[in-house]
Amino acid sequence: MLMIGNGQLTIEDFIKVAREGEKVALEKETIARIVASRKALEKAAAGSQAVYGVNTGFGKFSEVKIDQDALKELQRNLIISHACGVGNRMKREEVRGMMLLRVNALARGYSGIRLETLEGLLAMLNKGVHPVIPEKGSLGASGDLAPLAHMVLPLIGEGKAEYQGEVYSAKEALAKAGITPIVLEAKEGLALINGTQALTSIGTLAFYDAHRALNMANHAAALTMEALQGVTTAFDERLHQVRGHKGQVEIAKRILSLLEGSTLVTKQNELRVQDAYSIRCIPQVHGAIQDTMTFAREKIDIELNAVTDNPIVLSEEEIYSGGNFHGEPMALIFDYLAIAVSEIANISERRLERLVNYQLNDLPAFLAPKGGLNSGFMIPQYSAAALVSENKVLAHPASVDSIPSSANQEDHVSMGNTAARKLREIVENTRRVVAIEAFAACQAIDFREGFTLGKGTGMLYKAIREEVPFLEQDVIMYEKMNQVYEVLNTVL
Repeated sequence: MLMIGNGQLTIEDFIKVAREGEKVALEKETIARIVASRKALEKAAAGSQAVYGVNTGFGKFSEVKIDQDALKELQRNLIISHACGVGNRMKREEVRGMMLLRVNALARGYSGIRLETLEGLLAMLNKGVHPVIPEKGSLGASGDLAPLAHMVLPLIGEGKAEYQGEVYSAKEALAKAGITPIVLEAKEGLALINGTQALTSIGTLAFYDAHRALNMANHAAALTMEALQGVTTAFDERLHQVRGHKGQVEIAKRILSLLEGSTLVTKQNELRVQDAYSIRCIPQVHGAIQDTMTFAREKIDIELNAVTDNPIVLSEEEIYSGGNFHGEPMALIFDYLAIAVSEIANISERRLERLVNYQLNDLPAFLAPKGGLNSGFMIPQYSAAALVSENKVLAHPASVDSIPSSANQEDHVSMGNTAARKLREIVENTRRVVAIEAFAACQAIDFREGFTLGKGTGMLYKAIREEVPFLEQDVIMYEKMNQVYEVLNTVL
C-alpha cells in the first residue's frame, strides 16, 4: 500500500496506483495537517471578511458575497455547473492517476478540505469506483476545472462511474462499493477542482511511455545497425566526451553495449568510411531526447506533489488567493516532450527507409525474397511515414495559444490539457514506428549469413522471432506489426 506523506510521491508510485491498482492510505502526520487546515478554513468562513471561493462566488463572480446559510449550495452548484466536459472518456489509468494526484495535493494540508471528504475520494480510488470523465473541455487555466468537476460528481452522488468494468449511475456505483456520498461544505468543491491533476495524469503516463519508447528505439536502432553492417567507430566514447552532452555519451555507450559480441557490425573503412546520419548520429539525436526527458522528469516530480489549489491556507490568519492552478509549468514541458518524442519517430523512420530501399543497401528490395510477386515491407514504411507526419502536426505547441475566459478575469490560459493529450498521441505513434523498424531489421538480418548478434540485440531478435518468423512471402502485415509491437512492450 502506498502511504501519502508530505510531498513524497514519485513517478513510479504514480504508475503503481494508476496502472497496477495499488491501494493508497494517509499517514498520521498527513491527517493532522488536513484537520488543522480545515479548522483555519472554518474560522475564515464564519468571519465577515471575503475569502475567495469560501464565501464568495467564482471567477468574475468573486466580488459577490455569499450568505453563510448558502455555502453548501454554493459548493454543489460549483461542481454541477463546471462539469462541462466533452469528447471520449478518459482512460481508467488516467482517471485513477488524477484521483491519486488530487488526494496527494489535498493531503499537503493547505486546502482546508474536511478529512471525511478526502477519505471519500480515497475510498473511491481504492475500491475502484472510477468517475466517467470526458477528456476535453479544460483550458489548463484554473487547472482542469471541467475534468476535475466530473471526477467529483460521483463523490456527491451525481454523474456516472465505472465499477468492476460496468458503467453505472454514481449512486449505484457507490452503493455497490459500499461508499456513502458526501455533502460538500465551505470551500470543498473549489478545493477538489482547482488544480492540474487531469493534465498532469495524462502527461505523466505519456512521459513514462515515452521513456520506454526511447529504450525501444535504442534496441531497434542497434538491430538496424547489424542489419546494415553499421560502423561502430562513430560510437567511440572519446568522440562524445569531447562534445560533452551527458545523454549523447550515455546513448553511445548503450548502443555499443547492445552490440557487444556482434559479428555483423563493422569498423571505419572495413566496408565504408561512414554511415548516413540516421545511423551515425544516433547518440546525438537519442542523447538529446534523453536529456530532454531528464529535464522533464524533474518538473513532473515537482508537479506530482504540488499544491495547486486556490485559495491556499497558509495559517489561521493567512488564506491567500494566488494562481498555483495555472498549468503553464506542465504545458511547456509536455510540448517540449512532444517535440522530443517526435524526433524518436523521425529518425526511426529514416532508418527503416534505409532497410527497405534497395538503392541504399545491399539487401533485396523491400526485404522481399521474391520481389514483384510480393511487396514485402513496402507498405509498413508507408504506415511509419504517415505516423511521423501526423506527429509533426501534433508537435505544434499547444502552450503558445491562449483564449480569455470568465469575462476576461481568466485572461491567460495554458492549454496544458491539450498539450498532454497531444503528447499521448505522439508517444503511441512513435512506439508503433519503432516497432515497425525492429520488425524490418529482423527481416533484414535474416538475409545475412553466419552471424552472431550482440548480447542486447540478440535477446530482442530472439523474442521477436519466437512470435513472428522470417517472411518468405506476403502475409497480413498489420497482424505481424501488432505482434512485434506487443513483444517490444513486454520485453522492454
